[in-house]
Parts: sequence; structure tokens; C-alpha cells
Amino acid sequence: MTVSAPVLTMTGISKQFPGVKALDGVDFRLLPGEVHALMGENGAGKSTLIKVLTGVHDIDEGQIELEGTGVSFSSPLAAQQAGISTVYQEVNLCTNLSVAENIFIGREPRRRGRILWKEMRRRAAGILARLDLDLDVSASLSSYSLAIQQMVAIARAVDIQAKVLVLDEPTSSLDAGEVAQLFQVMRRLKDDGIAILFVSHFLDQIYEISDRMTILRNGRLIGEFLTEELPQVELVAKMIGQELAELERLHGEARAFDHPLVEARGLGRAGAIEPFSMTIHEGEVVGLAGLLGSGRTEVARLLFGADHAATGSIHVSGKPATLRSPRAAMSHDIAFCSENRRAEGLIPDLTVRENLILALQAARGWMRPIPRGKQDELVTRYIAALNIRPADPDQLIRNLSGGNQQKVLLARWLILQPRLLILDEPTRGIDVGAKAEIQRLVAELSDGGMAVLFISAELEEVLRLSHRVAVLRDRRLVAELDNDHRLTTESLMETIASGGRAS
Repeated sequence: MTVSAPVLTMTGISKQFPGVKALDGVDFRLLPGEVHALMGENGAGKSTLIKVLTGVHDIDEGQIELEGTGVSFSSPLAAQQAGISTVYQEVNLCTNLSVAENIFIGREPRRRGRILWKEMRRRAAGILARLDLDLDVSASLSSYSLAIQQMVAIARAVDIQAKVLVLDEPTSSLDAGEVAQLFQVMRRLKDDGIAILFVSHFLDQIYEISDRMTILRNGRLIGEFLTEELPQVELVAKMIGQELAELERLHGEARAFDHPLVEARGLGRAGAIEPFSMTIHEGEVVGLAGLLGSGRTEVARLLFGADHAATGSIHVSGKPATLRSPRAAMSHDIAFCSENRRAEGLIPDLTVRENLILALQAARGWMRPIPRGKQDELVTRYIAALNIRPADPDQLIRNLSGGNQQKVLLARWLILQPRLLILDEPTRGIDVGAKAEIQRLVAELSDGGMAVLFISAELEEVLRLSHRVAVLRDRRLVAELDNDHRLTTESLMETIASGGRAS
């Protein structure tokens, strides 16, 4: 790739939100005629950088230059008019209108106030032909696949004279053939000199299509690299970070697990996770390792019945189980603590007491309220057991720290005394002390015979807690590894980077 003057330069970009610095002095540049991948785990700052670039957020500090001229966009429309177009994962088009109408919506060719329909269809077909797409532009957009709808969104962006095209997770809902079709279009746009900023969590796709990549972590710039010069294992290490030394593992000597509790056999869901088989034994902690978007949460949701499996079966204690709802999973003593505690866990306007007893009350049914004396007994016991602070059951939960809120969610499920506890990122966003307490609790629950499926983006944490680690990549289960002294963060990253293939 010939190096030329950047079409876009972002220098010293900082953005602060209440309680968090989302971007801290980030530099970014984009060259004409390249595909540039923006990489980083959840919370790294990718979305904020895109929103700053496209006028969704103001910049606290820093400068943006487009073709050498300083710019500041007050809205996404202003960015679009300057030549920066964004196509999001969820296609923002009108599927009830035709392909041609979607390409020209708001810009229809007119004469004396009347839309020139033949002219619009002719021009729409010409725009699509530039992308090697042959579509019936008079057909409703809803009659085409999601992949084609993505192409139409890109065609619209190109037709408004885009200099920079931002593609934010455009392949997340596409199959392999549709991804190949999208990449063909992206290469065509590259050849036309358009700069493409590409965001994806699929490493194979990044290495197939991108020329360079910029890596962010915790709102800071880690570096800019030529894709062909950065091995995948090094990319994973830079995304995840290894500033902390590997912690001592909480479990002692490896032990045998002889009593299968939950067995998934060929379990899968189209577009979410490819069919996989996994066995979780009584008293065993199974860690799920993989980058964001690898399918970790999708596995958890299938095992809890929050999503319906399209293939396969589940056995609990050796007997077939139909888990078509969370209530069904709870009846088999399976509990799930979601990674999104604000949207799927906490009810902020309820008290600690009310949040804590919620799952038990749901299991009993709303016609059988838990007596106040029983509530007091349970709440007092679990506030003490998990060291929830302040120890006031009538405090609104929104007033607690993130770590204490997470403990309340754990207590909610522990009251049910589940045999399998699924924990999806239980220590994300909490302080070191609360994190250590939750980790110790997981080890104690395992020692007491409870099975735990533990999901975390922090490989050191997975290694510290797990007896066995299942590795996911690109929505596939690619390896299951015994957590013995030979398993390290480096070997785990190697497995993630290689997709389970022997190196």
C-alpha cells in the first residue's frame, strides 16, 4: 500500500463522561484507499471515538482534520455533508421503501416538485453497478437479505460523495457468503480511493480485509500497526493487556469431577453460536475465554433458556431437559447473572431488599408473597455473607457502588441455592477489593459442590478461578483445556489467536 497524506487525522482526542474518561489523548489517522481496523475490547473507546468523529459527541480536548483542514461537527448530518458517512450494524434504512428510494431518500431527483421515478431508478442502478451489484432497484428493500441491505446503505453513503466510510460491526449478522460479498464491495471502494474505518470483533475478517489497525485499551491508544506485521497472538495481548502479573490461582491441586450436572449436546442458534457440546460437572468451575463477540454470552443465554436453541439438546443430571425459558432453567436449579447488570439485573428504584429477593419471589409466584420475617432472615444472612455495604436493606440499590450492586445480584441467585450458577462478567467495572471478594466467593461455592460457568474478558481471572477453560472464537467453541500448571495467559491467547489450531 502506497503511503499518502491522511484524509483524516485525529490528534489528542479526549472525552470525559461522568465518572469515566472514555478517551484519553487518542491519536488516529486514516489514509485514502485503505481499510483501517479499529480494535479493542468492550470499553476500550472505539464507539466513543466514532461518535466524536461523526458529531454525536463534542470533543473535550483535541483536534480533527479532514483533508488537512480543521473541522468540528455539530451533528452526524454535518459530518455526512463533509464526506464522513457511517453504516451501523443495525441498518438504518426504510425497508418498506424500494431500493432506489432508500438510496435517494431526502435527495430524490425532482422537476417542478415532482419526483422523477425513472431517473431515480436509472441512477440507483448505476450506483449499484459501481459496486458490482445487480439488483431490481424498484423492489422493496425488505425483499432482500440483511447483507444486501448493508450494501444498499453503503451505496447510499458512497453516492453522497463519502471520503471516509465508517463500517461499525457490519458483518455481525452475516453468514460467510454474505461477508465475502461485502468484502468484495469494500475492496472496490478501496480501489476508488475511499478510506474505510472498519470495526469488527472477528479476527479472521480483520486479517483478511484490513491494511492497518489501531488498537485502543481503556480509552488510551496502544498503537498503530500494519496488519501483515502484527501476529494475531500479539494483537490479542495488546487488546487485553498484561500489566498485572498473573494472580495465584484460587483452587488447589486439580481434582477429578465424576458427576456431570449439565450436558449440552450439539447446542446452537443460527447467527449466535455454532453447535457445540459441553459438560459441566458438580463442583466444577468452567471458564469461558474469548474476545468480545466470540459467543461467550450466547452460550450462557442458551444454557439459561433466555434464547431458544435451534439445534441440539440439554441434559441435567443425566435426564433430558427442555429449557425454553429462564423459568424452566430455574426449575432445574440453574441461575444466570447477566453481564449487563443495569439493563438485565438491577431495578434501580427498588431497595436492596427488594432486588435481593426478586428471583425467589418470581420462583414462588406473585400470588405467594414471601413473609416479611422470612425476607428479613434471608436479607440479613446474605448481606453479611457477601459483605454488602452499606448493610442497609432499605437503601435504594442505585445508591450503592458497582461492586456492592454486583454482590446484591449474586445474593439474589444464591438465595435459590442453584446447582449451576452462570456468571457473565461478574467483576466488570468494579474495584479491586470487590473483585477479589467475588472471586473468593466463586471458589468457595465450587468447593461446596456448586457448578459455575464463569465468563470474563480478563484471562488472568479465568485462569485464577477455573478448573477447565472452554475457548471460543468467532462464535465457535474451538478448544477445551484443563487448567493445569501448563496453561498460561500466553497459551490461552495463542489458542484464541489460532482458533484452536495447533501452532
